[in-house]
Amino acid sequence: MTKLAETEIQRRLVALPGWRREGDAITKEFVCAGFTEATQFIAAIAPVADAMDHHPDVQLYRYKRVKIILTTHRAGGLTENDFALVAKIEELRR
Repeated sequence: MTKLAETEIQRRLVALPGWRREGDAITKEFVCAGFTEATQFIAAIAPVADAMDHHPDVQLYRYKRVKIILTTHRAGGLTENDFALVAKIEELRR
């Protein structure tokens, strides 16, 4: 897994509303209708992440907010795999 150059990361982030850089990771907070929708959203991400063998950090807080944190630990930063999973997560919310 090859770490992406900073210029490539910034170029991709411009096209991803709500996603932002936090150190070696990218994050986004999703606000769901309530607790049930938030847990269903997390449950929908799980099989997608498993199929990719790429697992985000997921935080559920304030009963309806879900924060996704993505990085590729083996590469020490962001890779193509992170952005591929972002695209799939975004598709789940449409």
